[in-house]
Amino acid sequence: MKQNYCKNKSVEKIKQIAGFLKIISEKNRLKILHFLGENEKCVCEICQHLKLSQNLVSHHLKLLKNFGLISSRKEGVKIFYKINKKVTKKYLKLLNKFLNPI
Repeated sequence: MKQNYCKNKSVEKIKQIAGFLKIISEKNRLKILHFLGENEKCVCEICQHLKLSQNLVSHHLKLLKNFGLISSRKEGVKIFYKINKKVTKKYLKLLNKFLNPI
C-alpha cells in the first residue's frame, strides 16, 4: 500500500512539473517572466518591451496568473503584474529535486 502511495505522489509531482514546464516553455511567457523579474510592470510596459499586441500579452498574462506564477494589482485603470516568488520558487525547487534526486 505504501509503495502505491509513493507512486501516486510521484505521478502528481510529474504532472505539476510538466504543467510548469508547459507554461514557461512558450517564448513570450518566458520573456514576460524575465521582464517582470526586474520589478512590477503594467501591461503597456510589457507590450512595448515585447513589441506584442495588448490582447496577446493579456492572454499570456492570464495563463501565467492562472498558474500562480504572477500576481496583479489594479491602480486606477492600469493593472500591474509581478512575479509570485513563492510559487515560482516552489516549482523551481520541485523541478530541481526531480532532476537531482540525491
